[in-house]
Amino acid sequence: MKSLLISLLLTTAAFAADKPNVILIMADDVSWECFGCYGAEDYQTPNIDALAAKGIRFKHAYSAPICTPSRVKIMTGQYNFRNYTHFGYLNPNDKTFGHMMQAAGYKTAVAGKWQLNGLYHQAEDCMDNTRPFKAGFNEYCLWQLTEGKGAKGRGGERFWCPPLEHNGKFLTKEDNAGKYGPDMMSDFVCDFIERNQDVPFFVYYPTVLVHDPFVPTPDTIGDTPRTHDANKSTKGAAKQNFVAMVNYLDKLVGKIVAKVEEVGQLENTIIMFTADNGTNKGITSRWDGRKIQGGKGGTTDMGTHVPFVAYWKGHTPKGAVLDDLIDFTDFYTTIADAAGVGLGADDPIDGRSFLPQLKGEKGNPRDWTLCHYQPYWGSFKGQQFVRDQQFKLYRDGGFYNVPEDLEQRNNLAVGQAGERGETARRQLGEVLETAPPAPPVQGGKAAKVRPTNPDWKNIVDPND
Repeated sequence: MKSLLISLLLTTAAFAADKPNVILIMADDVSWECFGCYGAEDYQTPNIDALAAKGIRFKHAYSAPICTPSRVKIMTGQYNFRNYTHFGYLNPNDKTFGHMMQAAGYKTAVAGKWQLNGLYHQAEDCMDNTRPFKAGFNEYCLWQLTEGKGAKGRGGERFWCPPLEHNGKFLTKEDNAGKYGPDMMSDFVCDFIERNQDVPFFVYYPTVLVHDPFVPTPDTIGDTPRTHDANKSTKGAAKQNFVAMVNYLDKLVGKIVAKVEEVGQLENTIIMFTADNGTNKGITSRWDGRKIQGGKGGTTDMGTHVPFVAYWKGHTPKGAVLDDLIDFTDFYTTIADAAGVGLGADDPIDGRSFLPQLKGEKGNPRDWTLCHYQPYWGSFKGQQFVRDQQFKLYRDGGFYNVPEDLEQRNNLAVGQAGERGETARRQLGEVLETAPPAPPVQGGKAAKVRPTNPDWKNIVDPND
């Protein structure tokens, strides 16, 4: 019996070592200009900066310009032209990286902002509180699952005294009186890590920080009553509170990293930090000697260029800074690669694994990233573009040298971009020819059905 027990323990240890844990943290509405390791001047982000110093900082990671398209994209590994139809909605029939990791033997958890049940257009079964389980997660602690923030009675904001749902149980504002939502969610993540330290685990943590309203954090609220009214923005304090929220986000990242180290799993855990889109347009930040206005919702660099740092102790090259292009479709493929999962017919074809780069190898970097953007929300304008590290080409012919023109004020006519630019214009144009047409505006916010192209050919690796 003793030898059998030892054998089982050794087998379990070997299994865990062969399948690294994965933690993916995705911030809400905050971009590269707000993090020290990217040149920010207004914020203190020592924990995220430390991940970059010990691991890899990617200079060219790109999301969609608003939250839902980015979240659907990163969770399913598919371009938005395949499966995005409504703001605030993830089709429950789509396979996510949660499903994939469960099938690979991982314990899975999601915490933070959900907002994917289809509450805004009253999708079928939008009040189903088991949807995160059905999306491939064993456990969850979420805001905006079955209740929108404006819902009468049980709705409310995400920060002070938030209404949350935890593994099927609804926690009201009264239940959470005096509590700070980001603390509760990060506590859940740390508890999940503690309880699952002896088995492979996957944590997806789409944080509620630092979306508006811009309000004080536990470090800055002082003697102000910690009631739900503390979620109301204070006139004239938006930037001050935003800075505090970014700093507190960094604090929570450090808290999770410390928990991983405490349970002895740092060398067996891939930790990734990114963000869903650009910073709120009401925030201006000092970055690298200039002022940057947030670009959420727009397709300039300020709306789609996001931070991405990764750390895997003993594997990632220390302090590496890479120019490799990272598309949000690449995360599913990379996470599968880390778990030793071979992609099958029901897995996405739009991503390319960057796991080799996390190991210090060259890998197979992309030549371009695609943004197919139809927000189906607010007054945002749908557009489609493809870009490399320097140049960006829109479906309508607009062409920009991004590093020299962040605000895209100088549309380069044919012949104005120099030899390198004209080569890029031609190559990026060839990519656009392989993609489906730019997103049409079809139906209002309440439309139940919208067109997608789920079976469109592989445009990333056409020969596969």
